[in-house]
Amino acid sequence: MLRNDLEIRPLNVADMPAVFDAADTWWQGRSLSHLLQRFFFEHFQDGSFVLMQDNALIGFLVGFMSPGQRDSAYIHMVGVDPKWRGQGLGRFLYEHFFQLALAHDRTRILSITSPVNHNSIAFHRQMGFAILPGDKQVDGVWVTSDYDAKGVERVLFCRHLSAEVIQGA
Repeated sequence: MLRNDLEIRPLNVADMPAVFDAADTWWQGRSLSHLLQRFFFEHFQDGSFVLMQDNALIGFLVGFMSPGQRDSAYIHMVGVDPKWRGQGLGRFLYEHFFQLALAHDRTRILSITSPVNHNSIAFHRQMGFAILPGDKQVDGVWVTSDYDAKGVERVLFCRHLSAEVIQGA
């Protein structure tokens, strides 16, 4: 459940500077804004949103309903301000997305992360995602080579949804 002092709303172009800044500062020195293009802010509001407190960004989720896989939705990037972590906001963002996906008749959620992002891997596992088999293992975790570009490895996740599973969102 969302706290009374927080607001969740669809992502829009005006959010780009704050989200880009967050993507470059919230990951312990890893700059990730290059993973976010303007088209996410213009064309994917049905699955992308920001979490705000007093007009300040404290979290975001960029995702979409897959146009090519009609049963699937995809979570591209999620962030929670480090000052707000540990309060269930990441879980809230995912569960909000799950509800949106179910409303669009999507029962499969796909996502990826970098093999170096151990916190993300653990979080996805906690959220009920399975790691999909890749072409090799890194630190005991399946990864897929050359996923986003030559030499770029990713951990692939999948979670199947049903209305019963998401009751509390």
